[in-house]
Amino acid sequence: MHENENAAGRGAGQEAAAAGADPEFLALEREMGLLLRRARATSGEMAREMHPDLEPAAYGLLQCLEQSGARRATELAAFIGVGKATVSRQLRALEELGIVTREPDPADGRASLIRLTEPGRSRFRAVRDARRKRYVHRLADWDRTEVAELARLLGKLNAAQDSGEESRR
Repeated sequence: MHENENAAGRGAGQEAAAAGADPEFLALEREMGLLLRRARATSGEMAREMHPDLEPAAYGLLQCLEQSGARRATELAAFIGVGKATVSRQLRALEELGIVTREPDPADGRASLIRLTEPGRSRFRAVRDARRKRYVHRLADWDRTEVAELARLLGKLNAAQDSGEESRR
């Protein structure tokens, strides 16, 4: 942790006591904010590695398509949490670059399914694998059980977030 982050952490405990808040949840909020800012920046880097003209949201689309196969644009918009207009713009750019293709949805001829092309899949996997190598390098001094525990806890957090979103619908 950097010196200024240590000072911020000490200040958060005092701030929590003054506000009557749990210092653990203030620390969680601070760390999640930092993690999310870095994740957004990383998504932008990953998208630009795919192609310099891609926006950060494009990487999330590609990740969804690689993991779950062909999807409708509306499903992709919901997955990355953006509007249909944003997804449409991203998909047009990805199509023009030959990274994705559209095909008729067999369940509804009026709709299209978006699918990664083979060159798109290869490029995505190369970028993803390079990112994974950076994680391995950054966490080289962590024990594998710590990495597994972090993954488990993040999965638990994501599941709680998913169930919270479901209950708001």
